[in-house]
Parts: sequence; C-alpha cells; structure tokens
Amino acid sequence: RGIIIQSGNDASIAIAEHIAGGEDAFADLMNQYATQLGMTNTNYENATGLPSPNHYTTATDLAVLAKATIENHPDHYPMYAEQYFTYNKIRQPNRNKLLWRDKSVDGLKTGHTEEAGYCLVASALRDDMRLISVVMGTDGEESRAAESQKLLTYGFRYFETHQVLSENELLEQTRLWGGVVDQLKLGVADPVVVTVPRGQKQNIETRVE
Repeated sequence: RGIIIQSGNDASIAIAEHIAGGEDAFADLMNQYATQLGMTNTNYENATGLPSPNHYTTATDLAVLAKATIENHPDHYPMYAEQYFTYNKIRQPNRNKLLWRDKSVDGLKTGHTEEAGYCLVASALRDDMRLISVVMGTDGEESRAAESQKLLTYGFRYFETHQVLSENELLEQTRLWGGVVDQLKLGVADPVVVTVPRGQKQNIETRVE
C-alpha cells in the first residue's frame, strides 16, 4: 500500500531488496517480466522510476502492464482503488484524484519526475467494459487527472465491447485425411472479445479460414 497508494520510493526499494536482494537485481527481474508481457519499448534500471540514463518506457507499454496487473493479479488489484492508507497513525490519500471524481475508476497508478512530468495510468469499468488510459508529461496533478478523465469519457461514449465467440464454442468440423480421426472440431479456447465504435456491432463478422 505504501507503493500503490502513496507512491513511496522507500517502500519500492524495500520490496526490491526483499525480493531480489537489491535494486539492480530487481530491475533485472522487472525487465524479464516486461519481456514476457511484450513490453518491447521498456527498460528498467531501478524500482522507483526515478530518472536514469537507460530507464524508459512508453504509453503503450504502460497500458500493457496495466492490463496484466488487472487480469493476472485480481487479489491485489482492489488496493489500487483504496482512497487512503494509514500507517504509524498518519493518514495519507491516494494520489489518483479520479478515485474521488468518478465511481467507475478503480485504479491505477500515478507517477511524477521532472523529466516525465505528471503521469497517470487510469482504469475504469462501466457495464462490463473496462478501459485503460495513459497520460504522460502533464504539468500538474490536476491536469493529469483532467486529461485522463477526457480520454476515459471519450472511450466510453464512442466505443462498446462485445463478446463475439464463447469459450470452447464449436465453430466448424473439418474432415481430416490420414489422421488418427476423420473429423476435427474447431473452436476457440478463450472468449473472443472486440471493442468497436458504437453502432457497429452488426458489422462484426466471424469466419473460419
């Protein structure tokens, strides 16, 4: 909570030392995980995000990381929506102002350095549709919240999400020659979900090639 809610650099370093023995080793773990997630334009050199010569990321990669955080760690994700953290009798507010302004927002993380400006990766859930916004380089806490709200409002207003195929849904049976069996069932292992401009649902087509 010191990391997630209060953006504590000391908490980040403590976690890094506990898990990997030091920040350098922890940065190596972070880079391995980033590679697994497909974050192709990110390189970590420390656990805090403080400026370093070869420490960088992109808005796209931060969105990838946010999606993985939400989907892969559902037990921990509710912490990102907590508005306050009290430790040693000191009550500290979450730096994400959207948690007070929009009930659909439930995360995710703020950041600030002189080089990067004020940044916010935000996520909101409305009617089973989740959006992630990434804002970087703004000039203050208020502007990063306002710009994030604009993006989320735009996304929910002009787009909608539909599940077009269900898990293990049978799409087709195809004949095999020279196989162990003569027929093979074709389908998808996981649900197929697409986000399209509003009013375009009728134009979604599925076909098997």
